Amino acid sequence: MQCPYCRAVDTDNVVDTRSFPDRVKRRRKCSACEKRFTTNERIEATRISVIKRDGLRVPFDREKIWQGLERACSKRQIDDSQLEALIAQVEQDVNATFDSEVESRFIGEQVMFYLATLDQVAYVRFASVYRRFENVDDFIRELQRMKQNPDMPSLASEYVPKQKHSQFSKGKRSRYKRGDSPSLPLEE
Repeated sequence: MQCPYCRAVDTDNVVDTRSFPDRVKRRRKCSACEKRFTTNERIEATRISVIKRDGLRVPFDREKIWQGLERACSKRQIDDSQLEALIAQVEQDVNATFDSEVESRFIGEQVMFYLATLDQVAYVRFASVYRRFENVDDFIRELQRMKQNPDMPSLASEYVPKQKHSQFSKGKRSRYKRGDSPSLPLEE
């Protein structure tokens, strides 16, 4: 460990440790300069590879999901903490369902499912890129699906059960019912 202030290496002592479900937060004190700093250690399971549409395999990268969500949620009233929770839930679903490889389709559909319960406009934005909408008819079809089922936009995926409810809510603006933390059934 390197001190962010004096750059001394391996001179820190752990003062406090707090465990969270997805990370460990440690408060440290540098022996050289006596300053304190915090580190966040994320628990990392086995690396999962993502199988892209063209068959290419790449490591799972939550930053790519973050970038897509950031674009879809631009100028919407969605906090970074809500996006972080959404990404954590998708990552949890991936780790709970797959051992070493996951199709990018699964990740995209999971993101769309949780995003649909968070913000409909952001959902349509994300869906337009993810599903490669080519014209206005594609948008109209998606909006009609959403209008037919006001509780949850219809997602075309064999991965996402239709009765599943999300843990994400928008407060007063939400028409969705807040449900328990979702989990995917393991199918073989």
